[in-house]
Amino acid sequence: MINHATKKQELMDAFNFRHATKTFDPAKKISEEDFHIILEAGRLSPSSIGYEPWKFLVVQNREIREKLREVSSGAQGQFPTASHFVIILARKNATPESDYGQHILKNVKKVPDDKMEQMVKAYQHFQGVNLNLYESERALFDWASKQTYIALGNMLTAAALIGIDSCPIEGFHMEKVNEVLENEGLLDRENFSVSVMAAFGYRAEEPHREKSRQSQDEVVQWVD
Repeated sequence: MINHATKKQELMDAFNFRHATKTFDPAKKISEEDFHIILEAGRLSPSSIGYEPWKFLVVQNREIREKLREVSSGAQGQFPTASHFVIILARKNATPESDYGQHILKNVKKVPDDKMEQMVKAYQHFQGVNLNLYESERALFDWASKQTYIALGNMLTAAALIGIDSCPIEGFHMEKVNEVLENEGLLDRENFSVSVMAAFGYRAEEPHREKSRQSQDEVVQWVD
């Protein structure tokens, strides 16, 4: 039987344990088993209309990390010290009529052939009318990028639950990071662009101050 009180306390402990780790202990490495759990938390994350518009690029090569560090102001301490470093890419063309969209519908969702046209039209209406995503390529990319943050959050929480530190990172020059990845043969610029980064490992030292957040009363409004 699941002890719900214990589970709830474990979850709150994980959220209080997690902090944006600026420098990791380079001598401590995450086990293959534990990092697999973190990646699975990302892979199994929900996404709008189940499109999974992401790719997780695990960058362990030190030379490539250094090139990325030079164009990532917010990851100066993390690139050299993190046990594992993940760059989450977002898809640029996640539409129902695209090759990728067709792959998701046919091979992942297993939509029957006689339902395909109906599903494509429904998704086009959702993206094009409800959300107005077809107004620009950037709008469609930003929608996909929002989905990657769901995966990011789950990866950070999963890491904290098993005692692993992390840091989400937006402090980078988007175009220059894309250029580095493309030059290294790691990025298909036609279909992907960098969305967000995350470093994982074990903290080199304890946080200097307690976690600061607004109270629940300040951020929650009940509508009865």
